[in-house]
Amino acid sequence: MDRQFLYDFDETATIRFVSFFADEGRFDLAIVKSDHFFGKRIVLDMQKNRFAIIGEDDLAEPGYLEDAFGLDAASAITLKQFLEEVI
Repeated sequence: MDRQFLYDFDETATIRFVSFFADEGRFDLAIVKSDHFFGKRIVLDMQKNRFAIIGEDDLAEPGYLEDAFGLDAASAITLKQFLEEVI
């Protein structure tokens, strides 16, 4: 099989695992900080098996978290408030 790699490298990353409970439910997240995404973080929702690459600009985009994580508006607000503190 002929492969044409766009990139293939190892990198050390910082991963924060956080679980919190709010009125809208429980959030179990892994937040990956890497130089590969130009200051953005990979945010993984471990309950729903969904992830997104998120920066401050993405948090300001209406409907972004709802779409990326399949959240209702109230849950998205809770997640946004948390992510604004850590991103």
